[in-house]
Amino acid sequence: MPKEYSKERIIVPRFNEESGFYTTPKRSKIMSKIRGKNTKPELAFRKALWAAGYRYRVDYKKLIGKPDIALRKYKTAIFIDGEFWHGYQWEERKEKIKSNRDFWIPKIERNIQRDTEVNQELKRLGYTVFRFWQKEVDKNLETCLAKVLNHLQHYD
Repeated sequence: MPKEYSKERIIVPRFNEESGFYTTPKRSKIMSKIRGKNTKPELAFRKALWAAGYRYRVDYKKLIGKPDIALRKYKTAIFIDGEFWHGYQWEERKEKIKSNRDFWIPKIERNIQRDTEVNQELKRLGYTVFRFWQKEVDKNLETCLAKVLNHLQHYD
C-alpha cells in the first residue's frame, strides 16, 4: 500500500479487556465460526468461473489486498466482500451497532478505507478490480459472473 495517504488513516483500538471491550463466551463462539476464506459465495463464484474455462489463483498473496480470485493473465482481481465487515450501506447501518461501538465503528471504517487504498493500488498496477457483496453473489451469481466474463472476453 502507498506510504503516503491522501486521507487521515483511521486508527482501530485493540479489542481486549484492557481497552475496555468485553465479549460474552456465546458471542465469542459465534464470531469464531465466521470464515474469512472459502465462503459459500466465493466457492460458487470460483466454480462458475472454472466451468467457464478460466483458471485463477485463490487468495493470491503476491498482490496487495490478497484478492479472493486473481486472474494474472487478464490482470483482474475479484473480491467478494462480507456486508458487515466491509460496510455495506454503512452510513445507515452504523447507527444500528449497539455494543462495543468504540471498536466496531473505527474497525469497519478502516476496512472501507483499506478497500479503497487496495483498489487504487491495483488499478495503478494495471489491474481491473471487481468487488461484489456476498449477498449479491448469493442472489445473482449469473449477473456477477457475466460482468467478469464480459471483461475477460475482451482479452481473448
